[in-house]
Amino acid sequence: MHLGEMVEKIKYAANNCKQNNFTQEVFIMKKAIAILLSLTMILGLAACGNSASQTEQPSTEDTSVESKADTNSAENSTDMENTDNQDVQDHKVLVAYFSATGTTKGVAEHIANGLNADIYEIVPEDPYTDADLNYNDNNSRTTIEMNDPNARPAISGSVENMEQYDIIFVGYPIWWGEAPRIVSTFMESYDFSGKTIVPFCTSGGSGMGSSAANLEQLTTGAQWLSGERLSGSDSQDEVMEWVNGLGLNFEE
Repeated sequence: MHLGEMVEKIKYAANNCKQNNFTQEVFIMKKAIAILLSLTMILGLAACGNSASQTEQPSTEDTSVESKADTNSAENSTDMENTDNQDVQDHKVLVAYFSATGTTKGVAEHIANGLNADIYEIVPEDPYTDADLNYNDNNSRTTIEMNDPNARPAISGSVENMEQYDIIFVGYPIWWGEAPRIVSTFMESYDFSGKTIVPFCTSGGSGMGSSAANLEQLTTGAQWLSGERLSGSDSQDEVMEWVNGLGLNFEE
């Protein structure tokens, strides 16, 4: 083989080698570009998904705000409805009373209306007549009952779900310096444990005397507050001035 032919073959081989390397480099570059494009597409799709998710989120938050607004509106409406009354929030109140002539009834209604509380009248099974109420007659029914500490006139009806009440106002007229015996019947008819009892009375001039203390002895486990003698001529504002001064929570 001539030297010239050998040189040509060497050049040819070198050229082939360069072409092969170039082709391989081009292939690698194309593959790398393809991978980069794939990654770009994946990242783009992920970004779109996050964007869509973020776009839906405010809708849920807006619904929550509307719900809260509706709730607040309802609460505000309730508060407005109760503005004129002192409703009981922490305590359920009952105003129980006995009234033979209607005087104590009027005071009891002032308290119940002022507190928006439940009211219960202690009604005798055998109603009192005018003759029964004649304290000048030693043989009248009331005179006989009041002279007997153990007398317990029957009551018509009863308080439903007494256990639901936390504070109980007990009102009565003063008879012979005491609460009528039918009030004793009432106090012995229920379990007042854990309840707060607020006595009040009406009379022509005499005070409560020992009437509340004597009634307290008929109960166990109850907290008794100091009572008050009230007048049938007292206005609701005057009665509520006393009630609001008791230090009890009557806010709703």
